[in-house]
Amino acid sequence: MTDQQLALQAINEAQLILEDYLLPRPQNNERILDRLVEVLERPDLAVAVSRLQRQSSLAVRK
Repeated sequence: MTDQQLALQAINEAQLILEDYLLPRPQNNERILDRLVEVLERPDLAVAVSRLQRQSSLAVRK
């Protein structure tokens, strides 16, 4: 999976978690935050985002 695909997958998962949070029903907000953290702090995602940021900053410098 490419860095872009990893980032898009994580964004999609985070959006689904937030959609669940917005449903009008009793919820465990702590669990929702835990789920978001699980998605956004994945080591492979952190590496992918770091590479994308480096690529972006290199492209801006050119």
